[in-house]
Amino acid sequence: MTFLNFRNLPANRVTLCRYISSIVSIILMVISLMVISVNGFNWGLDFTGGVVSEIRLDSSINSSQIEQLLEGKSHQEVSVISAGEPGRWVLRYSQTDTESSTTMNMLDVQQVLAPLNSDLEVLNTSIVGPQIGQELAEQGGLALFVAMLCILGYLSFRFEWRLASGALFALIHDVVFVLAFFSLTQIEVNLTVLAAVLAILGYSLNDSIIIADRIRELLTLKPKMPISDVCTRAVKATFSRTLVTSGTTLMTVSALWIMGGGPLESFSIAMFIGILTGTWSSISIGTCLPEVLGINAEHYKAVPVNDTP
Repeated sequence: MTFLNFRNLPANRVTLCRYISSIVSIILMVISLMVISVNGFNWGLDFTGGVVSEIRLDSSINSSQIEQLLEGKSHQEVSVISAGEPGRWVLRYSQTDTESSTTMNMLDVQQVLAPLNSDLEVLNTSIVGPQIGQELAEQGGLALFVAMLCILGYLSFRFEWRLASGALFALIHDVVFVLAFFSLTQIEVNLTVLAAVLAILGYSLNDSIIIADRIRELLTLKPKMPISDVCTRAVKATFSRTLVTSGTTLMTVSALWIMGGGPLESFSIAMFIGILTGTWSSISIGTCLPEVLGINAEHYKAVPVNDTP
């Protein structure tokens, strides 16, 4: 009921919630950076290199049977993903011998899975070398950097730099928190996680822009109103819209998480966390940082144009 009656809450309570949530966000961000620096990431084969094989065998054999044999032989974690057809599986594992050829890897899979007593057919095998993985990591980092620069340029063009800084810091907060979760849980970081991070940037930016636009509007219409009241009224005015948008998106992502299977699990987890933190940070950091930086109505005051030639 508190969420339904949010717009009717006293302004001082909403302001206090904004301040407390901002402090919590800063503390969590510091902890997240520490977790990332200590644990690092569990990089997937997309970045480290490895072998991807697609096989077909009896449909009665499940993934746990395949994983047990492969992991017991290779002494490493092997990802066994259903290829969408009964009895068809995609195997992903690190290449222990860099000089092994594709044919050797195919023969190894057949020999290891021989105890299953099933007609095994290796459909295709591809090798991702370490150099390709490093190139993907560099391109992924470059894509993230370019996206942040484009967002910074857009925010600086549309808003005064104090409002823009709040939205940008909220974006950084969301990305750091998602990466810290993957670092803490050691869930594999692959290209789908990178795609989710880029999607989170766009989604969180949308929330921040809606609130920042409302703040700018109130500063123009009511220049004598205290800035804390302006930010609070902006949050209250946009909260219903934020709640509906985030709620429906979370429902979609949850369905994708539950029904999408292993290939989309990392993407769904990253998006789910990013939507939650994006909504949180847009309301807390996105409104409190401009207030701390001293934004006021003078920054949006219309400047008269001199018509004198």
